[in-house]
Amino acid sequence: MEQALIEKYARLVVWVGVHLQKGQTLVISSPIECAPFTRSIVHEAYAAGAKNVVVNWEDERTEQLKFLEAPDEIFREFPEWQKQFYHEYLQMGAAFLKIAAPDPDLMKDVDPHRLGVYYHVMAGALAEYQQRLSGNLNAWSVAAVPTKKWAQKVFPDCTEAEAVEKLWQAIAACVRLDADDPVAAWEDHIAALKQHTAYLNQQHFRQLRYRNAAGTDLTVDLPENHVWCSGREQLPDGTCFLPNIPTEEIFTLPKKTGVNGVVYGSKPMTVKGSGVVENFCLTFKDGKIIDFTARKGLDTLRELIASDEGSRYLGEAALVPFDSPIAKSGILFWNTLFDENAACHLAIGNALEFCLAGSGDMTAEQMEEQGFNHSVIHQDFMIGTRDLEITGIKADGQEIPLMRQGNLAF
Repeated sequence: MEQALIEKYARLVVWVGVHLQKGQTLVISSPIECAPFTRSIVHEAYAAGAKNVVVNWEDERTEQLKFLEAPDEIFREFPEWQKQFYHEYLQMGAAFLKIAAPDPDLMKDVDPHRLGVYYHVMAGALAEYQQRLSGNLNAWSVAAVPTKKWAQKVFPDCTEAEAVEKLWQAIAACVRLDADDPVAAWEDHIAALKQHTAYLNQQHFRQLRYRNAAGTDLTVDLPENHVWCSGREQLPDGTCFLPNIPTEEIFTLPKKTGVNGVVYGSKPMTVKGSGVVENFCLTFKDGKIIDFTARKGLDTLRELIASDEGSRYLGEAALVPFDSPIAKSGILFWNTLFDENAACHLAIGNALEFCLAGSGDMTAEQMEEQGFNHSVIHQDFMIGTRDLEITGIKADGQEIPLMRQGNLAF
């Protein structure tokens, strides 16, 4: 990848992603293999007036060895210093950036129960961190650049070097680096998403109905005070930021106890640190997952659903056109950041606070009464197909087509 494009990408992440403010601290979590790109972000952040840039380097291979060889008790602990690391930067108003470029097959030989225990403990320790980010109290963003293992998973018939270059080119197209001015291109894209979002918020739907030939037949009730969101989010002081680069979705939260029927996954579900679930189906009754199947990764799916009480319910419903730029690329990225923006999706687990009007003034119990689902996890899974139909149903029974032939119908 040309250095000029890498620098454009870094500018996009700093100025549009986290929208770093002068005098603000930026905390970056990055794989060590992504160091060249991360250093470009550090340079751009200081150019934008950052007070400090803190990089939390990650090494997948070390983590893999830990899960394969460390004693069981270590996975039931979470270091206090790591908890304090995040909490102290939260309190000083830092922005957080995650470089997400995992090897999808990294943990294929690890006991899923070990992974489940550890991520449950970690989620509990970092609950305040997750709550502040999901409540848009600190700016945050997720972006990705190729790593060798990830690239060869996406392009298995290429040499390592060819795979990395092809993945760079694919990512560049998805994040609009091929535009003369990527920042301006993103402003136009966000404006279009906001128009669709405004329309949905005017309708006050009571329910969504999903159907396709794969067997999906699902109804999803929406809380009375649900809010549709997309693309850009906003901090309490009015500062805007872009949580995901790329993003093509318009999303809201389901009513916790209002999901009924069957839904089939349309793409593999890549579970953070745990592996891949393929050809899966979930059955819901009164919001709860009561049955599930998977041709591959069944144990991983079982551990995911058993994470806590909230992991048996949904926390997100998102509309994504089947002809989105990412979907039209025809590439299975094996990375949720990209694959969720290629198809309509749902999410198991925690809902997003800004999708419930007035949530900032509610207790957790009051939010639950409104239909909000709390969980230590939030796992997106794709359900969009070329023939997917989604219909919005209003309180008076009026039905409005939202998705037809996999694309927006409004």
